[in-house]
Amino acid sequence: MFIWLLVSGHLVWAAAVLVASGFTDYLDGKIARRYGLVSRLGQLLDPIADRLYIAVTLLSLAGTGVIGWWLVAVLVARDAFILAMYPLVRRHHLPIPSVDFVGKAATFNLLGAFPLLLLGHVPGWWTVPALATGWALAWWGVGLYWVTGLVYAAQVRGMMAQRRVLEAAG
Repeated sequence: MFIWLLVSGHLVWAAAVLVASGFTDYLDGKIARRYGLVSRLGQLLDPIADRLYIAVTLLSLAGTGVIGWWLVAVLVARDAFILAMYPLVRRHHLPIPSVDFVGKAATFNLLGAFPLLLLGHVPGWWTVPALATGWALAWWGVGLYWVTGLVYAAQVRGMMAQRRVLEAAG
């Protein structure tokens, strides 16, 4: 629905769908934690769903000229960086590090940035404030997104070092 609204030129409605999607993602996690409905499958699938949501939104916004392709490249490069560690994690049977507060903050910033950047392309008094706030959130999101990638790499490195110590002692 978002993509159809976006390419049809219904930018306000497309932004509303992004806001609703981001809110329901937040609400889903909040409800799961509040009522003890957290599962290992959910912990694995939620970050994947977030990445897919961000990817579809990024590609759609870049494809329609709302954002530059450079932003797509910077965020995809971080995901490629994480993905490059997967064979090492799998080969050594390491646990997947859990999502931390910084990762959630990065996602929150990006999910907040996208509808604002979109609204910044709708003529009106809100154009400049929406673009300024949207780009501020996008830059914070990108920075935090990369911080989480580096933290993940450090965690994998630490687990590998522990594994080597245990293997040497055992």
